[in-house]
Amino acid sequence: MSKIATLITNMFEDSEYTEPTKSFKEAGHEVVTIEFEAGKTVTGKQKEAEVKIDKSIDDVTPDEFDALFIPGGFSPDQLRGDDRAVAFAKSFMESNKPVFAICHGPQLLITAKTLEGRNATGYKSIKVDMEYAGATYKDEEVVVCGGQLVTSRTPEDIPAFTRESLKLLEK
Repeated sequence: MSKIATLITNMFEDSEYTEPTKSFKEAGHEVVTIEFEAGKTVTGKQKEAEVKIDKSIDDVTPDEFDALFIPGGFSPDQLRGDDRAVAFAKSFMESNKPVFAICHGPQLLITAKTLEGRNATGYKSIKVDMEYAGATYKDEEVVVCGGQLVTSRTPEDIPAFTRESLKLLEK
């Protein structure tokens, strides 16, 4: 089964992490949380979920993982301020490994300059940012691009997001 790197920090959208992660694990995949400090606990913006960070970004490489998961909320905006997180995400996109980004998750991919020429979606407030980054924005519950990138808009889209992400992991 696949080993999924999950870039996450405080103020992530709780359900956008917990629900896909539960489905990934139930399907037999390993989910590894990555932030700037291993062992730290990060809290969702709804304060419904706390996540212990498995690995520091300084202690992992994209080569160790089969896919990348970027939950939404304010977490991606914070992560994209750090060159290490940006380079980590960029590596997955450039090596054509599966990338799953929901809600504000594409913000990290915008900063990594990896959305040009791609079909994608995200939360409506980042639509213009995605278009400026060269993406063709689709207002749909889930957009799969190039057999690699899965994006969705909001927590309401989680079932479709998870379904399509799992399909890519099966390949």
